[in-house]
Amino acid sequence: MSEPRQVSRRLQRVRDGSLGYRENREPLSDRAAGPRGATTDSFLQGGTLVGRVWRDDVHGPALVAVRDGKVIDITTRRIPTMRDLLETESPAAVVAEARGETVGDAATLLMAGSTDAIRLLAPIDLQAVKACGVTFAQSMIERVIEERAAGNPNLASRIRSRVAEVIGDGLRDIKAGSPEAARVKAALVEEGMWSQYLEVGIGPDAEIFSKGQVLSSVGHGADIGLHPISKWNNPEPELVLAVDSRGRAKGATLGNDVNLRDVEGRSALLLGKAKDNNASCAVGPFLRLFDDSYGIDDVRNAELTLIVKGEDGFVLRGASSMKEISRDPLDLVAQTIGCHHQYPDGLVLFMGTLFAPTEDRGEPGQGFTHKIGDVVSISNELLGTLRNTVKLSTECSPWTFGASHLMRNLAQRGLL
Repeated sequence: MSEPRQVSRRLQRVRDGSLGYRENREPLSDRAAGPRGATTDSFLQGGTLVGRVWRDDVHGPALVAVRDGKVIDITTRRIPTMRDLLETESPAAVVAEARGETVGDAATLLMAGSTDAIRLLAPIDLQAVKACGVTFAQSMIERVIEERAAGNPNLASRIRSRVAEVIGDGLRDIKAGSPEAARVKAALVEEGMWSQYLEVGIGPDAEIFSKGQVLSSVGHGADIGLHPISKWNNPEPELVLAVDSRGRAKGATLGNDVNLRDVEGRSALLLGKAKDNNASCAVGPFLRLFDDSYGIDDVRNAELTLIVKGEDGFVLRGASSMKEISRDPLDLVAQTIGCHHQYPDGLVLFMGTLFAPTEDRGEPGQGFTHKIGDVVSISNELLGTLRNTVKLSTECSPWTFGASHLMRNLAQRGLL
């Protein structure tokens, strides 16, 4: 038997089709409570949590820490930005010693996203916003399907069946860049099933792209945007690493790397249009710094849950497990920053997702796609819940506060 057929047969274990989630319907009365099994404030009891809020009284952002359930403004000339905090040798130790003004109650702020005086922002500022794609085998297969369907959801179901016959679930345990991965690549090329997504999924080089511009990310409670040309799209629940300018991971948070499946499916060269739009990147609610209670192994073992609740009564529950990732998080960091590419203000790195919905929301064969008004909640027991409401990017609040505005505001406040 030829090598291609041996590999093909090994890859033919049929997937269960759930891709880590299930669809059901239930009332919207529990929307504020968040995902089942997660509370809005249980994660506040442990670890070193920092973030950013907008303060109306200073007409600008403040660096905050969560302490005893209170939100404390710790902005100083030494640490005027999140970037400056993460550049210190031990950010958690700096926060432990910091003093400041109480500006709100953490649980109240998480429930509403804002109060009369402050609102939560993304817990990042001057960092570059980078993202990894195709880091999970199951979602990798969905990228292949998008490509072969050329962004047409009507074709996805038939193509999914064909791809499952040839590839199945057998790529899950293959280490990206390994000799075995190279052999599988050769077999799939002969089968006529090779794809640019398989190249970055199991090849030596990860897909790493710019998700958004500095300061363009939205935080917990904000609207999140879909480009109006998209008719086939979904949320992407991801763990996000915060990395300093020397390439050291300093903490983690949650993110939604909103995905326009039809746009990227038409051409991978449309990745920028698919990924970087007004309010298309959500991060939060807080950044949990690495300390004695939380570290990179917690990232490696993180379990993320997702709920999408529509105004039409639709409910989608999903999950993404970092245990299933095809590349180690620190390998992804090393492929992003180093002698080959510097980031003087550090970066945040979306780790990718296992989640890729396939079941129909409406018309048979159309699969899942967002509807305006969907409430998306992404949760982890150690990082909390990031919740956002879906709108068109043209209808979300425009992004008007850039790096120049931040510098002027900090200077006016005597913080530079």
